[in-house]
Amino acid sequence: MAAAAAAALLSCSCVVVYLLLGNVFASYSIIKNLPGFPGDLPFKLETGYIGVGELDEVQLFYYFIESQRSPEDDPLVLWLTGGPGCSAFSGLVYEIGPLSFDYQNSKGNIPKFLLNPYSWTKVANIIFLDQPVGTGFSYATTWQAYNMKDTLSTKQTYTFLRKWLIAHPKFLSNELYVAGDSYSGVTVPVLVQEISDGMDMGHEPRMNLKGYMLGNPLTDEDKDLNSRIRFAYLKALIEYEIYKSTKRNCKGEYINVDPSNSLCLADLQNVTRCIERINTAQILEPKCTRHSPKPTPPSWNRSIIVEQDQYHNDFLLSPTDEVSSRPWCRNYNYIYSYTWANDKTVQKALGIREGTIKQWVRCNSSLSYTKDVPTSLVYHQNLIKKGYQVLIYSGDHDMVIPYVGTKKWIKSLNLTIQYGWQPWLVDGQVAGYSVVYSQKDYHLTFATVKGGGHTAPEYKPKECLAMIFRWFAEYPL
Repeated sequence: MAAAAAAALLSCSCVVVYLLLGNVFASYSIIKNLPGFPGDLPFKLETGYIGVGELDEVQLFYYFIESQRSPEDDPLVLWLTGGPGCSAFSGLVYEIGPLSFDYQNSKGNIPKFLLNPYSWTKVANIIFLDQPVGTGFSYATTWQAYNMKDTLSTKQTYTFLRKWLIAHPKFLSNELYVAGDSYSGVTVPVLVQEISDGMDMGHEPRMNLKGYMLGNPLTDEDKDLNSRIRFAYLKALIEYEIYKSTKRNCKGEYINVDPSNSLCLADLQNVTRCIERINTAQILEPKCTRHSPKPTPPSWNRSIIVEQDQYHNDFLLSPTDEVSSRPWCRNYNYIYSYTWANDKTVQKALGIREGTIKQWVRCNSSLSYTKDVPTSLVYHQNLIKKGYQVLIYSGDHDMVIPYVGTKKWIKSLNLTIQYGWQPWLVDGQVAGYSVVYSQKDYHLTFATVKGGGHTAPEYKPKECLAMIFRWFAEYPL
């Protein structure tokens, strides 16, 4: 028994913090090792819950990884994966965290891990947060608390961050950035506005907010999805005659189409025939079909377009399916996260409270969620006068949220171009193109990542680490 207790202490140290300031109750564990990774973790991992909402009925789960360079000096990043409803673990293990699955050698019940040499934790402390409630391992103690919307979720995330910093005061002086991708393009600017307003009102603790980063961000659904036609033409997925006719007959509106506009509808059918076999998340990778149920035929109706984005779809495989015997598809990589995160020994190692969730899913499509922020553009505009540093990046092979739409709304901010459109390099090769805008102390860098999909770090990790390292250091990309 003594040996078992000693082993448990070696694997994790559990800490419960109660502070009168702000009525903060934080429960977290320092994780020394994880199932699937041999030996001790070569970085500091903390997991835990922080309660938000009335009577803390919402319990938000997080993973915190200290910078592997200099935790005292490096920035603190709050990372919000998109969806809404995609777990922070997805961002951690498939995008910017220090672990990735060892697909070649994961044959047993628990997938194995490799170290990611391009983790952003090499240059930053990162909190990966499961938000909104119902995402990942975050849960609520009442069914009413699962009813969520953009503005409420951001308020709860703001409360989480305040409580987390109270429980971790040594990071109060670190430069703070809020980051996210995909649907987080809607919520991150709202959250940054919330933090900024709190600073102006003297909320404690005082945060050292410096800016925010967004990858392949959804900003305004109409504008972003409308840009897909132009993107398809620029990438030679549709020919000029089809593009010209569609643009003329639809008058640039491809989402909310007048059902009596027969010429526009006919053009959109031509467009659909050209791109229906394209993987919208990365146009050069194979598009794989789901096993069940059969998807709705392609349509330019808004809801169908959103539902068919490959980034949100994981494959529903039967127990007899052999992934290794099928043609490769990126979605197969996501299966490993289900196997790992639903294993009881894994959940015990992470400190997951037993019985709080029925099953972990990478992206929860059954959330009770209302999208009450139709566009985050107004929040970007409000934040210009605050003098923040902003990085917007897009994989240039992403047709879910095409870079041409992102570039267009950035242009609408009417900022001054500080450095014009130019290539940025990694190892002597073009890694993308960038442009820097400014207005007094405010600076916005927009960068494309060549060959990147939705979202860029999953496809081009080396280039994205170089990008974020240079941006944090205020070097030109």
